[in-house]
Formats: sequence, C-alpha cells, structure tokens
Amino acid sequence: MIRKDFLKSVGLGSILLMSSQNLLGKLSKKSNGNLKKSMNQEPNYFEDELVDNASIIDPEEGESLSLNGLSVTFKVTSELSNNQLGVYEIALPPKTTGAKLHYHRFMDETFIVSQGTLTIEVGEKVKQAETGTVAYIPRFTPHGFRNETNETVKVTLIFNPSEKREGFFKGLHETLNESPVDPKKFLKLYNKYDSFPVDVHNMIPTEE
Repeated sequence: MIRKDFLKSVGLGSILLMSSQNLLGKLSKKSNGNLKKSMNQEPNYFEDELVDNASIIDPEEGESLSLNGLSVTFKVTSELSNNQLGVYEIALPPKTTGAKLHYHRFMDETFIVSQGTLTIEVGEKVKQAETGTVAYIPRFTPHGFRNETNETVKVTLIFNPSEKREGFFKGLHETLNESPVDPKKFLKLYNKYDSFPVDVHNMIPTEE
C-alpha cells in the first residue's frame, strides 16, 4: 500500500514537472519570437511616434506655500517637465517685496502679470508692469520685483530650465518664516538654487 502511494505521488510529480517544462518552453519560444520580431523591425525615420503626456492644471490646482505673506503655487514642476520648465503663480500682498536685485547663471526668468501693477527692477531701470505685461529676464541680468500698490498683485513666473525651483521656494518658506531671518542661511539657499544677490547686505525681502 505504501509502495503504491509512493509511486502515485512520484507519477503526479513527474506530470507536474513535465507540464511546467512545457509551459516554460512555450513562454521561451514566444519571448524569443517577440525579440526576433523587435530586432527585425526597422526603425521608422519618416513618421513621429505620438504619445499623450500632456498635463492640464486647473486654476486652483497645485501645491501652495506661504512665504512671509507672499504666496506661491506650483503649476508646472521640475518633476513634471523633466527639469526643463517651471511655472509658478505668485500673489504679493500690498507693499510687499518679492525679491531684491539678484541674477541667475543657468536659467532665464519670465514674468507675466495677471492682476494689478507689479514694480520690476531690471538693472538700473524700474518698470511699472500693469496687467498683461510680459517681462523676459535672461540669465546674468540683475532683477527684482515688488508690489508698491494697495492691492494684491498676481504674477506667473516661468523658469527655463527650472533648476528644481520647488526646492528654492520650500527653503524660502522655512527661512522667511523664521524671526529673525538668518542672512547666512538665506544666502546659502540662494546660491544653491542659482540665485545670486547683487548686494549681500541688502538681499532679504521686506515689506515696503
């Protein structure tokens, strides 16, 4: 009786083993077939391969931070654009400075004023940028911006490339919410994210 049971179990094991081997053999043949097909398929030099990687960000969508009164909302992030582009919405309360004169070495910056009048400094020039104004600031161009009015100003900032600008804004959120603001920490943050104050003794944004 024991011998019969043993033989039955051995027989069942052999059947299972053979079935597994057959299945693996079929999968291997199919895989090899797909590989050969892929290797034999010639590249198409004349047609584009279309994909759908678009992102549509709604008006109230995006991570928001408060920076000592000023608010910033992430729209197109470095992760989303593979570090090629950063789009951020900024809201400046009345009599608020967004940034003192500074410049970037590796990215360009564009301002699009969507509400109110933004005061933009570019070198030694000062421009009252009304709603609809677009200001393009190439790298190595000293610039700063502030709200001198009694109304909230909204502006879209575009960085190209983005240079992981989200880290800069998150660092500002931490630094500017400290009292007093540590100048060394502030400068270290600026330099890490490709921002260089024109005057290190007058670099921390303050209310007007």
